[in-house]
Amino acid sequence: MLHLYTRHHLKFLILLGLVTAVWLPPARAQPRASGTTAPSFELMEATIRDIHNAFRTGSLTSEQLVNAYLDRIRVYDQPTKLNAIILVNPEAIATARALDAEFRQTGTLRPLHGIPVIVKDNYNTKGLQTTGGSVALRGFVPSEDAWQVRKLREAGAIVLAKSNMAEWAFTPMHSQSSIAGETLNPYNLAYVPAGSSGGTAAAVAANLGAIGLGSDTGNSIRGPSSHNALVGMRTSLGLVSRYGIIPLFTRNDVGGPMCRTVDDAVRILEATAGYDPNDPITKHSQGKIPENYSQFLTKEGLKGARIGVMRQLSDRNIHPEIKQLFDQAIADLTRAGAQIVDVMIPDFDSLRANQGCAEFRTDIETYLRTFVKRDTLKTLEDIIRVGGYSDIVRDRLISQQLHSGRANHPEIPCGDAFTDPLRVAYRQGVEAEMNRQRVDALIYPTWNYPPALVGDAKGYKGDNSQLVAPSTGMPAFTIPMGYTTGNLPAGLQFLGRLFDEPTLIRLSYAYEQATHHRTAPKQFGPLSK
Repeated sequence: MLHLYTRHHLKFLILLGLVTAVWLPPARAQPRASGTTAPSFELMEATIRDIHNAFRTGSLTSEQLVNAYLDRIRVYDQPTKLNAIILVNPEAIATARALDAEFRQTGTLRPLHGIPVIVKDNYNTKGLQTTGGSVALRGFVPSEDAWQVRKLREAGAIVLAKSNMAEWAFTPMHSQSSIAGETLNPYNLAYVPAGSSGGTAAAVAANLGAIGLGSDTGNSIRGPSSHNALVGMRTSLGLVSRYGIIPLFTRNDVGGPMCRTVDDAVRILEATAGYDPNDPITKHSQGKIPENYSQFLTKEGLKGARIGVMRQLSDRNIHPEIKQLFDQAIADLTRAGAQIVDVMIPDFDSLRANQGCAEFRTDIETYLRTFVKRDTLKTLEDIIRVGGYSDIVRDRLISQQLHSGRANHPEIPCGDAFTDPLRVAYRQGVEAEMNRQRVDALIYPTWNYPPALVGDAKGYKGDNSQLVAPSTGMPAFTIPMGYTTGNLPAGLQFLGRLFDEPTLIRLSYAYEQATHHRTAPKQFGPLSK
């Protein structure tokens, strides 16, 4: 029997007495000798640095940490209808014990030693069901990890749980799947967490895990991170392998960190960046990765910086409260030593036109053939036949069934960010103006509007993440910028030159340290002892 316990099967499994220690009652109801966190350790908002310091002082073990997060999942995820988690890893506690034993024996902590990670359910996880949010893949258990999952495990991280997502990652509006339903925003449960990585965002924001992995085709790391007061990093196309991630459009897909701090996100990046022969686009990263990225975490990183305000995005149909937060962000950047410059990209609308290509069929059928290997699930038509999806997903599946290539000028081939002539021209146009204005990065609100109410498709407005980074391949990070009415988070986005993550790390970390906007959602506070 597979050790996969979804909430749909939980009641049945309890009756059979088959549930592992992962699903025991919370520690306060049934004490564990080694399962509860020490009173001296503050779990809420704990960083990797905090956790490792506690390991070194002996005030915390990885087993205690995993149990503490699992308690929070039990108490908060389903009872509040947050619905961020699809399944937990029944091997997480055993893995933590092994890592604790390793540390006792060696006295050495790996870079992510004992750190529980929330993994979006479109990453292959060896021995754990991976569905992309679709009932079509229910029961699919990969035989190998996605590249990034493997690298995190090698660095000592523990896969704690798989998170809910928008089915097949099709929509940035919300995170609703046919596997697990809809995820809500922990800051205000009446609102969406955005999509498609909303499960990871909600879980990390609510302190159900230490760090998270998401994926971003157009918005899906940065949008949910902004809506959940997180740091979200869409790195340069080619810096990190996408091998083993269920694709939406491989030409744009990026996987990466969704964390509560820049420092934590950088640690994920350090563990995962680099060449992977299974993802040929990563050859472009060779020679462009520094010895480490942590060296760019400096509180003084804004002093002398020159930052461009991308007015073509920041001034376009913006909600007054977001504008107020953005203006304050500009003031904060200035106070921290940056010089602010208004930037307008020449021919912006023509450069960004006709960038989309319908290639889902090719990408998903390649994934099915490579990893799933089911005779009954080989084609897009097979996925449509299985059903179970929402109206939005059905419409998009049918659209991808009927269309391929570019909607306009289909004679122009659809290529990656290094070979597609329209993509190269777009990036060159943006970087040329950045060079002319001598700016280190461009900024704009991640969203020009606050999160939408659950069920309000018309409330989906102001998504700026789709407009530059995905087509150009340039890196873009979102950092918490403050809150609007209803305790709804907003994000500030930094856009950089291709493979210039060091500059974005320096600027975003300095802004984070100068403002400290991130706070935990009040409804998901510490568990009572």
